[in-house]
Amino acid sequence: MLKFLMMGFLLASTVAKAQLRERLDSLMQATTQSGQPGAALLVEINGKAIYQSGKGLANVATKTSITSETNFRMASVSKQFTAMGILLLEKDGKLSLDDPIIRFFPEFNGQVGRKVQIRNLLTHSSGLLDYESVMNPNQREQLLDTDVLTLLKDRDSLYFEPGSTFRYSNSGYCLLALIIERVSGQPFSAFIRERIFKPLHMTQSVVYEARKLIVNRAMGYRKQGGAYVFSDQSVTSATKGDGGIYTSLTDYKKWIDGLHNHTLIDLKAALARTGQAIRANPGSYYGAGWFFRQPSNPVLFHSGSTCGFNNFVVAIPEKKVLMAYFSNKADNKTNAAALLKILDSTYPNELADILTLDELTQ
Repeated sequence: MLKFLMMGFLLASTVAKAQLRERLDSLMQATTQSGQPGAALLVEINGKAIYQSGKGLANVATKTSITSETNFRMASVSKQFTAMGILLLEKDGKLSLDDPIIRFFPEFNGQVGRKVQIRNLLTHSSGLLDYESVMNPNQREQLLDTDVLTLLKDRDSLYFEPGSTFRYSNSGYCLLALIIERVSGQPFSAFIRERIFKPLHMTQSVVYEARKLIVNRAMGYRKQGGAYVFSDQSVTSATKGDGGIYTSLTDYKKWIDGLHNHTLIDLKAALARTGQAIRANPGSYYGAGWFFRQPSNPVLFHSGSTCGFNNFVVAIPEKKVLMAYFSNKADNKTNAAALLKILDSTYPNELADILTLDELTQ
C-alpha cells in the first residue's frame, strides 16, 4: 500500500512540476517579442532545475540569442560577490568586520573614518553619503571605485550615526572593493576570479573592465516610445564593488550551489553575524550582500538595476529553491513580479511580498 501511495505522490509531484514549467515558459514567451532584447530564467525546486531557458536577443545588432550561457551585467546582484570577498579575507584573518575604515583609508576624514566600520559598509548602515548625490552633474567620464573614494574622503558628515539604521548605499560597496584590493594586494577583478570564480568553476563570469572582452555578453537596452534602444553603459557603470559582475544562469547556479554546500563560507552563519534589521520593512534584514527574511531559515533576495539591465534573484536555501531572472531590458520588474506570482502559489509563506525589498534599493 505504501508503495502505491509513494508512486501516487511522485506522479502528482511530476505533474505539478510540468504544469509549473508550462506556466513559466508561457509567460517568458508572452513577454518577449521577436527581434527584441529579453531575459533568461532559471527555476530550481529541491535543487533540480525545472526551468532553464533564455528568450529574446542578447545583442539586437548581431541578432545573437539569449541562452543559459549569456553573461548579463548583474548590477547590484554583484554585491553578494563583493561581500563574499570581504568575508573570505576575514576568514583569512586579514581584517575584522569591526575594523574602522580609516585603517584602510588613512586619507579619509578622521572623524568619519573612525566611526564607520567594515560591517557598516556590508550592511548599508554606514550613513556615508551616496556618491551619486555628490558627483559632478556634468560628469562624462565613467567613475571608478577610486573616484568614489575621492568624492567621499574629505566629507565630514554622515546621514546618521553608523550602525543605527539601514540606508542602501552603493558608496559602501565601492569602498569594500577598494578594501579588498588594499588588503589582498590584488586588483578586485583578480581577487574575485581567484577566490570565488575559480573554486566554484564559474568559468564564464568576469568583473567588468572597460575595453576588455566579455564572452557571450548581453548588451543592455531600455524602452523609448514603442521600441527598445541601446542603453548599455552610463557614467556609473564602471564601478566594480557595487555592480560590476557579469555572469550567466549556468555560472550563477554554481554560485548558489557553492553557498548551499558551504564551499567558501557558511552563509547562514554569516547572515546571523552581519544581519542589519530594516525598520522600514519589519522582519527583513540585510547581511552578506543579501536581503533576507526568517533568519533561522532564511529567504534570500536581491535585485539589480542599471540603465540597460534588470535582475531578480530569490532563494530559499533550506528547500533548495531558486529563481534567477536576468534581463537586458531596463525597468523590467513587472515581468519578474509575474514570474514570482507563479512561484508564490507553491511557496506563499516564504515569497509573499518579497519584491517589496526591491523598493529599498531605490
